[in-house]
Amino acid sequence: MHDKCCSIAPYFKIANGQITRFKNLCEQFVARASTEEKCLYYGFCFDGDEAYCREGYEDAEGLLTHLNNVNDLLERALEIAEIVRLEIHGPKEELQKLYEPLAGFKPQFFILEYGLRR
Repeated sequence: MHDKCCSIAPYFKIANGQITRFKNLCEQFVARASTEEKCLYYGFCFDGDEAYCREGYEDAEGLLTHLNNVNDLLERALEIAEIVRLEIHGPKEELQKLYEPLAGFKPQFFILEYGLRR
């Protein structure tokens, strides 16, 4: 089976005094992601005032569906945190579908060349 999985890795720097508010938004992000058919995994990790969202989707379409689904929450999160690094990982054929829609976020794209998927 050809691996079409795409993952997105946003790293956030949370403003002083806003961690509790950001974590409340995280609960809402997770609740929304749990309804998405093509979401393979989703969660937030923390190191002090930095957060990382660990998320993967069956394909580029699943990733774009998610971003559309959480757009309002992302806008609220960006009022209290900034994305300091954004990585997109996946096979070339799927990443090509993401270059234009994600250009405004200025992500770094990593093309999958070797691997396995069970």
